[in-house]
Amino acid sequence: MTAPHTIADFTAKLPNGEDISLADKLGKVLLVVNTASKCGFTPQYDGLEALWKEYGDRGFEVLAFPCNQFGGQEPGSADEIESFCKVNFGLSFPLFAKIEVNGDGATPLYQWLKTEAPGILGSKGVKWNFTKFLIGRDGKVVRRYAPTDKPASIAKDIAALL
Repeated sequence: MTAPHTIADFTAKLPNGEDISLADKLGKVLLVVNTASKCGFTPQYDGLEALWKEYGDRGFEVLAFPCNQFGGQEPGSADEIESFCKVNFGLSFPLFAKIEVNGDGATPLYQWLKTEAPGILGSKGVKWNFTKFLIGRDGKVVRRYAPTDKPASIAKDIAALL
């Protein structure tokens, strides 16, 4: 098998267990984020929703992947996570199934993202919840953002790609 080159080389699981091809996302600008409901950064859901509402009709999508690897901050089931996000943040963008982003169980998508856009000092691991990866219309990683980078601060980069 050849090494993956774009996000189109991957699938992702929906909360119901259905696999979808991310090839359908080519031509769009994407922000891939590992999320958690009980994290100090959880209020960033508001900012992600604002980006989705502002740029969604121009070809932008948020791909949110709940992850319980950091402090056990996403312990819920898919239904509990979805309900929490809708009730507390009015989320209208879709959430994917819970995944692992680090270690032997890391999904192939996150293995690729970390290789394409290493962190500080070249580190490969995702350091915490709400690490963000910006993907261009060509399906390639443009940039990695730290959990502390608020979604609003990424808006100019998204707009430039649209």
